[in-house]
Amino acid sequence: MAQETPPHPFVYWAQNRSYILLRVDLKDVKNPDVQVNENCIKCSTAGVGARGNLLYEFELELHANISPLKSQYRVTPRQIDISLKKEDDEWWPKLTCSNVKPSWLKIDFDRWKTEDDEEEEALTKENLDPNPEELVEKPTFTLEKLKKMYLFIYNLWQLIGFLYIVTTLAVRYMKDGEESFPGAYESIHNALKFCQLMQILEIFHPVFGYTKGGVMEAVVQVGGRFVVLFCLIEAEPRIQTKPVIFYLVLSWSIIELFRYPYYMARVYNKDIGIITWLRYTMWIPLYPLGFVCEGVVILRNIPYFEETEKFSVALPNPWNFSFHYPTLMRIYLLFFFLPAMYSMMAHMQRQRRKKIGPYVTKSSGNKED
Repeated sequence: MAQETPPHPFVYWAQNRSYILLRVDLKDVKNPDVQVNENCIKCSTAGVGARGNLLYEFELELHANISPLKSQYRVTPRQIDISLKKEDDEWWPKLTCSNVKPSWLKIDFDRWKTEDDEEEEALTKENLDPNPEELVEKPTFTLEKLKKMYLFIYNLWQLIGFLYIVTTLAVRYMKDGEESFPGAYESIHNALKFCQLMQILEIFHPVFGYTKGGVMEAVVQVGGRFVVLFCLIEAEPRIQTKPVIFYLVLSWSIIELFRYPYYMARVYNKDIGIITWLRYTMWIPLYPLGFVCEGVVILRNIPYFEETEKFSVALPNPWNFSFHYPTLMRIYLLFFFLPAMYSMMAHMQRQRRKKIGPYVTKSSGNKED
């Protein structure tokens, strides 16, 4: 059996006239093996990256030659910084000799410079006014700043949307109690559908390097909600008036009230303790509630879809193909519902341990699993 190839870490690169600067996005690096020759760099190390605590490797065939003896690297708690000394002090049009850029290789916009930037800095130093009080700082708008601005506005917009949903449901419940359940979905369905459609962007954020999360995690979470909302609730009006819809939408939305403020803070590398704690703690009661409600929605919908045969394909037909949607719902409930719930809960528990850490007893100070 062929041995599985170790995954690649995310590598961010920048340059100036004399150096190529690489940043390997791995935390808790152990036993790094960095090999540099005139036109190639190889790195193999254990660390915590996008796919967890694993062995990561990458190799780059460089666009031009470098000086290995003048190149160096250093390991920090959050990354590996590598400086490659160019053999000739000139600007490279690209990093590798290949015309195809690997998906895990990104541009480090925070350290990126061009030839024009260096000329401008040299000109600024020559013409710099010696009186610092007369200097006026001019704003600079880089692609990285625009990216952060977009992410902040996106997360703020989603926060406002889900806050509207929670507030509407809460006000209706305080006014009418359980009598508000039949009309709960009707009161917020447009806002919920809009916010859910917007969440599709969260699948593309890691694809384009806007965020560091895994793509499959986003696909599972966003796709699962998309199916429940549009293929179960929106497709069958009779389920929309059930009390379970009120609790399902409320659990979904409250989770987002803690998730999006955390993402807003992380856009600018802010770590606000209470927001981080809430983000990685409130899922403990809310995720099981949401999963149970989703299961109830699927179970209650089976007779409805048996009756309407919506999304089902019966024989005969031109494609000679049959599909029974209620049978798929039963198979999911019997074989995949509990594993999916366990997988998501285990993933969130791992994330919580990374961000907050395991519980520490006051008496012994030992970490408990």
